[in-house]
Amino acid sequence: MNSIWQETTAPLHFVPLKESKNTDVLIIGGGIAGILCVYQLKNEGVDCILLEASEICGGITKNTTAKITLGHGLIYDKMIKRFGKEKAQLYAEAQTKAAKEYARLCENIDCDYETKDNYVYSLTDRKKIEKEIAALNALGVKAEFSDACELPFDVAGAVQIKDQAQFHPLKFLYAIAKDLPIYEHTKVLELMPHKAITNCGDITYKKLIVATHFPILNKHGLYFLKLYQHRSYVLALKNAQSINGMYVNESDTGLSFRNYGDLLLLGGGGHRTGKQGGCWQELENFARKNYKDAEIVGKWATQDCMTLDDIPYIGQYSNRTPDVFVATGFNKWGMTNAMVAANVLCDLVRGDPNPYTEVFSPSRSILRPQLAVNILESTIGLLTPTTPRCPHLGCALKYNRAEHTWDCPCHGSRFTESGQLIDNPATDDHH
Repeated sequence: MNSIWQETTAPLHFVPLKESKNTDVLIIGGGIAGILCVYQLKNEGVDCILLEASEICGGITKNTTAKITLGHGLIYDKMIKRFGKEKAQLYAEAQTKAAKEYARLCENIDCDYETKDNYVYSLTDRKKIEKEIAALNALGVKAEFSDACELPFDVAGAVQIKDQAQFHPLKFLYAIAKDLPIYEHTKVLELMPHKAITNCGDITYKKLIVATHFPILNKHGLYFLKLYQHRSYVLALKNAQSINGMYVNESDTGLSFRNYGDLLLLGGGGHRTGKQGGCWQELENFARKNYKDAEIVGKWATQDCMTLDDIPYIGQYSNRTPDVFVATGFNKWGMTNAMVAANVLCDLVRGDPNPYTEVFSPSRSILRPQLAVNILESTIGLLTPTTPRCPHLGCALKYNRAEHTWDCPCHGSRFTESGQLIDNPATDDHH
């Protein structure tokens, strides 16, 4: 089940590593975050190499809905209350800067980049929407109230932010990746300080960036407690309604809408990976009811790493690993956050100050309500007496009927029916 992006672009291929090498900065993971890091570092004259275990953009990146916006659900009011106005402002500013960088790069790349308004809607809670608009305005972001009357149902209200954007992520990434020092089918088997052992040779490095969606180093940083994964589903519909904006429900399990050409991309059916959810069935039912003549021309699913406090972990991997850096936990907003990650990490690996380091620091407090939920899920997963089990940390896998896969409810690893690894943090097949 390929995404519409895979169906409308020819892939770009790179050779595997041929021999052992030295580099100043090694990046592991060839998704959008890793590619933007290697692109920026190389442009700044830094000696760097990116390793991808399979093919670039072959993991989560190919399945995004590719919205470039700072309207990340209803987070700013919460963020101001939790962290104060200054941090919330830095978060918004980092996203705005990322969006401008995309606009600049996309001027010269044919990647269906279009300016669109972004809407975060609520079905029932007008007050929530009004609070968020007030919070954004206090941060200097121009946000307005909207009735979102393009949608096929009534809403209590929506936060409208104008002049955001959408694009074709693979056309964009293949264009910027083509001359970069990337090696595909090169799997890191073991990481030691300043040395990575792969299936194709060893790489000695000074600094390391882990951009593998879910971080693969278990020994440091407690990421298996600080993150969980959330699965969501997309249908591409022909002869459905044309929608001019980009819409997302403030609820984790709600629906999202955007157009790509003459197709409507309808997203939703979400659930914590390894749990039950609406999946494609929910989207198909909705489409049948609301778009009577629509034809499904594509369906795919994706998953996102969710942090404890709605802010990604971008920066030093842990206090004990000064030369290792990470980008993870984009909370479903991977386009702008991947660009933020490239901006922050390129400064950090060069030892330069960056104004956003503190906001995204992975070492910030983890005492958040979500932590208790993550610990509970892990404990249940470890104590459930079933086979098969996840090779990552030994949790019981759950069968996902919609996708015919085995999924881990603890940390989100996924496997085919025959046990082959699909999504990390596990690094091996299960038996």
